[in-house]
Amino acid sequence: MNARNWGLLLFLSLLWGSSFFFYKVLVAVLPPVTVVLGRVGFAAIALNLWLAVRGTPLSLGGGLWKRFLLLGLLNNAIPFVLIAWGETHITSGMASILNATTPIFMVVVAHLGTHDEKLSAAKVLGIAFGIVGTVVLVGPAAFAGTSYIWGELAVIAASCTYAFAGVYSRRFTGLAPLTAATGQITGAAAILLPLSLLVDRSWHYAVPDVRIWAAWLAIALVNTALAYVVYYRMLATAGVTAISLTTFIIPPIAVVLGAAVLAEPVTWNAIAGMGIIALGILAIDGRFMRRRTVAAA
Repeated sequence: MNARNWGLLLFLSLLWGSSFFFYKVLVAVLPPVTVVLGRVGFAAIALNLWLAVRGTPLSLGGGLWKRFLLLGLLNNAIPFVLIAWGETHITSGMASILNATTPIFMVVVAHLGTHDEKLSAAKVLGIAFGIVGTVVLVGPAAFAGTSYIWGELAVIAASCTYAFAGVYSRRFTGLAPLTAATGQITGAAAILLPLSLLVDRSWHYAVPDVRIWAAWLAIALVNTALAYVVYYRMLATAGVTAISLTTFIIPPIAVVLGAAVLAEPVTWNAIAGMGIIALGILAIDGRFMRRRTVAAA
């Protein structure tokens, strides 16, 4: 991790962290499925154009289109819609913290679905911290009304879906990373287009104003298309372990944006829950414990 990679890490965290802010702006005016269709639709157009300019257009032969549809469903369509819908009931900051539980679910799903990523004592400890942190996050809100708690459960379900997507995405290691990303986003757009027409009946809504179009294009082109370009550039030089550090940086960014721009409250249980979940991720990651062991030796 040189200075350049640290800069890319912070930039990527800002891109992903601000997506929760844009969701909050968009779902105040548009229905969740339509919001997500715009996000993946515009991003799919941008990424496919990028591949075409590079002379490597997306190929869907050999049944690859079916795999892209499933990956897009698990890694984009389902979790994006759950988060967008969840933010109709909870703050963007709370959604980002709950979404940080993804690594907790990942180790459980990987243990059940793979042969080489089994649970260890450190991972079990991390899961325990994650459960406690989530309980603290929900806190008294569990008794404050069904609307709020259902919004939180939706984001938690999105985090769980990301875990299944992470295990399934191991099957795409033979593809160029940017090709896999473009394929999954294109697959998600293909799924969400008819769903938006059936569920949201998008034609009943007024044409969005300039502010909404700006937020829509930002979450698609900046938080999705550009974020993937940065992600894969960093992946080639720093590796996936270094990128996992975004898990610690994204929630504070989203919480600060929500508080500063949207006047969202920052509660004690949000701060405490974020800290406990961070401890769980540290335990699962293992680097901190390894460094302590080396220092003690």
